[in-house]
Amino acid sequence: MALCDKEMESGFLNSSESSPYVEKSAFTQTEHNIVAAYLITAGVVSLSSNIVVLLMFVKFRELRNATNAIIINLALTDIGVAGIGYPMSAASDLHGSWKFGYTGCQVYAALNIFFGMASIGLLTMVAIDRYLTICRPDIGQKLTTLSYTLFIMAAWLNAVFWSSMPIIGWAGYAPDPTGATCTINWRNNDSSFVSYTMAVIVVNFIVPLSVMFYCYYSVSVTMKRYKANNCFESINMDWSDQMDVTKMSIIMIVMFLVAWSPYSVVCLWASFGDPLKIPASMAIIAPLFAKSSTFYNPCIYVIANKKFRRAIIGMLRCQTRQRITINNQVPMTASTSPLNP
Repeated sequence: MALCDKEMESGFLNSSESSPYVEKSAFTQTEHNIVAAYLITAGVVSLSSNIVVLLMFVKFRELRNATNAIIINLALTDIGVAGIGYPMSAASDLHGSWKFGYTGCQVYAALNIFFGMASIGLLTMVAIDRYLTICRPDIGQKLTTLSYTLFIMAAWLNAVFWSSMPIIGWAGYAPDPTGATCTINWRNNDSSFVSYTMAVIVVNFIVPLSVMFYCYYSVSVTMKRYKANNCFESINMDWSDQMDVTKMSIIMIVMFLVAWSPYSVVCLWASFGDPLKIPASMAIIAPLFAKSSTFYNPCIYVIANKKFRRAIIGMLRCQTRQRITINNQVPMTASTSPLNP
């Protein structure tokens, strides 16, 4: 009996030592502390700036239109990552290894994938909105609150599907080589991982980017045609505002592509190459890049959109609502006017 107990104890210890939740990190504690400092700083900046964006929409009713309803949901995805993903990862870096066990790993990884997939879905909806507003106003003006609600729900439901699949057995979540964050288990590049990764890249990367490219190319062609024919003034549309929103949307999509490309490269490398040869530095840079979109989106809103810039600067200066001019006195199209039920 004592021998059996010793064997069981020995087996338990061996399995624990080989567990990915307690294995030695590829980084020194100093390097972990540097990453933790970055995550804490980025988390505070992201959380506070996105809360300011939401408060802006609360304060200025005239900004609550169809396109901006999608922007509000984008801000919520950024707050989700900043409020949940950053603190858990930072705490694990300070600890030197993953701190929250198996369940915490599954929750953390699923939420990060969930908010990431939701972001790209919502950015795709912004591109479609720009296309319908500028290129097909005959369709755009018929869209209602229900239409945009269904668009937004589709983005969230798509994110729920893809983030939950690894939990129920299609691929899986596990700590990465840094030991301080969890993600798709790309070190186990079996058929389940490869099929999941390829499906995600096609459905949530290639297809959305193709849709965005088509929409913004069509918008560019349409606006050049209007400009060449000098017919901006004859169209019932605030073209200055439309240009601002379109420019802001394009910058957001380009930056999102920059943020998520390293992560996609890591997944493709793991799928078709040797995952053990992926440098540890790349393993940590990829998820950090992916999270970075949470704090630069508010900067894009301020830089690329005059209405948002006036509203946010006015709020930060504690100006009264009456002293801040948001709207130009011009007619508005369906996507820039209050939504109809």
